[in-house]
Amino acid sequence: MWMTDRFKPVDWAHFTNIYEVNVRQYTTEGTFNAFAKELPRLKEMGVHTLWFMPITPISEKKKKGSLGSYYACSDYTSINPEFGTLADFKNLVDRSHEMGFKVIIDWVANHTGWDHTWTVEHPEYYKMDPVTNDFQMAHAMDDIIELDFTKQAVRKAMKDAMQFWVSACDIDGFRCDLAFWVELNFWKEARKELDSVKPLFWLGEYDEVDRPEYGEAFDASYTWKWMYQASVFSKGLSSIDALIALLKRYDDLGDSTMRAWFTTNHDENSWNGTEYEKYGDMAKALAVFSATWNGIPLIYSGQELPNKKRLEFFDKDVIDWTGNNELHDFYKTILTLHSTNSSLRGGDSSVQTFIINTTDARNCLAYLRKNEESEVLVIINLSAENIEIDIVDENVKGVFKDVFFNSDRELTSHRSFELQAWGYFVYAK
Repeated sequence: MWMTDRFKPVDWAHFTNIYEVNVRQYTTEGTFNAFAKELPRLKEMGVHTLWFMPITPISEKKKKGSLGSYYACSDYTSINPEFGTLADFKNLVDRSHEMGFKVIIDWVANHTGWDHTWTVEHPEYYKMDPVTNDFQMAHAMDDIIELDFTKQAVRKAMKDAMQFWVSACDIDGFRCDLAFWVELNFWKEARKELDSVKPLFWLGEYDEVDRPEYGEAFDASYTWKWMYQASVFSKGLSSIDALIALLKRYDDLGDSTMRAWFTTNHDENSWNGTEYEKYGDMAKALAVFSATWNGIPLIYSGQELPNKKRLEFFDKDVIDWTGNNELHDFYKTILTLHSTNSSLRGGDSSVQTFIINTTDARNCLAYLRKNEESEVLVIINLSAENIEIDIVDENVKGVFKDVFFNSDRELTSHRSFELQAWGYFVYAK
């Protein structure tokens, strides 16, 4: 396909992970400088790519709450003073790069806030509501208004604004908010032009099962359907067969683009509940899945704590850090495995994924990922009961190492396992 020749992902995308940073709620100060102090900890935890929620200033008109929504931008090429200055952000990016991180920023192309600079300088950039004869409100969200991408001037201004952050701050890519609300051909144009400045990583907020054509512009997409289906499953309302059928639909999309797997993010946490509200004790098992299935693991601020409260979206509500991140080592193990074991490379056609047969297909999801001599075997108990299973699959053989306990196990003949409720084993060869 032309797309695979035209838009080749940066190589680091195949083994990266993404950590979403909610600057406002991360520290008491809520600034770039305060967050910078967390970089050594996140580096040690195995984080590769930092995704910063929108860093642009927030519109005052029709602002929600005391601080407003990150996603109601008032100027595409300025910094939200709540977080610091442009120099502060540049310094943060520079320091992140020095430590080996990649940095991507949230980009909200479809809409702006009501008092964005363009509403005065270029009101013709916006769609108009024929009833109110005012700017068109965006999809029942009354603090944002929609841009008109049928106009070439809008497209050029948007691409220029995106290029500002690449040129001025040397960012490494974009997470594109509600990407499917914007015409696909705009993203193709933007990618072609911006990648000529610097090869970038492009993550789109859309589910590729519903919008496969957007894979022509993006390196990776969301997995909303998987997240919702897993939540339904955790409540006993569907079966493992339904989960596997959905995974096959994702797999059928091929490796030209990747999927980002997650259990929570800023929207889910604030509006639909924490991962523990949605999944209960299944949450950690799903985190293991996210880091070992074909794609990119994505985690949200505070999951390493673990954070079990919904964070306010429009007001200050700092994560309740305790000084003891109970899941630090857990995430370090699975993130490091994902980034270092070639059988877990996302979007790589040389990697094969096999569903492994066991004696309890009703409760156990087992799979093997293989890239030449490298293999990772994952066994997950997706039930609230302790289970005993045997592997009955010739794809599994040889000596593997338990990545959590660093112990060897010969699996050609020793193929019986006892798993605790929602328990898991991960073995690397």
